[in-house]
Amino acid sequence: MWSMTLLFNKLFKVEDEMQSGLYTDQSQTAEAYPCSVTLSTSNGNPFHETDVPSSCSINVPHYNQQSSWDCGLACILMVLKTSGIDNCNIQELKDLCNINSIWTVDLAYLLQKFSIKFSYFTVTLGANPTYSAEKFYMDQFSNDLVRVDMLFQNASSGGIDIQCRSISEREISLFILSGKYVAIALVDQYKLSDSWLKDACLSEFVGGDTAYTGHYIVICGYNSDTDEFEIRDPASSRKSRLITSKCLEEARRSFGTDEDLLLISLEKCDDQDCLAV
Repeated sequence: MWSMTLLFNKLFKVEDEMQSGLYTDQSQTAEAYPCSVTLSTSNGNPFHETDVPSSCSINVPHYNQQSSWDCGLACILMVLKTSGIDNCNIQELKDLCNINSIWTVDLAYLLQKFSIKFSYFTVTLGANPTYSAEKFYMDQFSNDLVRVDMLFQNASSGGIDIQCRSISEREISLFILSGKYVAIALVDQYKLSDSWLKDACLSEFVGGDTAYTGHYIVICGYNSDTDEFEIRDPASSRKSRLITSKCLEEARRSFGTDEDLLLISLEKCDDQDCLAV
């Protein structure tokens, strides 16, 4: 395990480089967005090593997805409930999206509609054309391509913070340990633990195919002693799951995910700013 001091230094060094224009991701041709996510104590001062607990668990309610494609919407619902927004259900989220091919950028626009503060991390700005031959994407990719690219192009003017870079499990753990953030991550279900696949509810949605299958989960806890993350999986019948940092990394960095992650602040929005549906 790295010391917390080294982890913070690493995180803030990347932020400084991105703000100064020095940080680049060689796998991307797009220019990186400036980083705006920072950690602070309750009185607004920068975090120090002694400020970070060894473990943290955010009380996030668990909601199951209703079909094979709405796991992301179930994750959004969990985040909304955690943020104190109770006047919504998964059907209303479906109505807002009005599509059944959900990308991470669609989830970002939903969070924006509800005035939730977040940052969107991805290694690809837009729809990756190499995914057109992937079984998981191919049926709707031609229809999604223009729509998804347009959402990315309009994100900045819509106030959506997209950062074109990878975010490590170490960085994620720091934000979770602060007690101020949860995250929605795109993963490959079959890169998760073997015990994961034995869950009856999960099998109902993904069948027996072991090819890449995109799936959204909520990351809401971390224990540095065991190096495990606590997650909520909308396809699981169990409310809470623990997953090792290594397993999460493999699932998040699988080809097809673009390492997409929505880092969500738990700071409550003003009632008048929240969307009523």
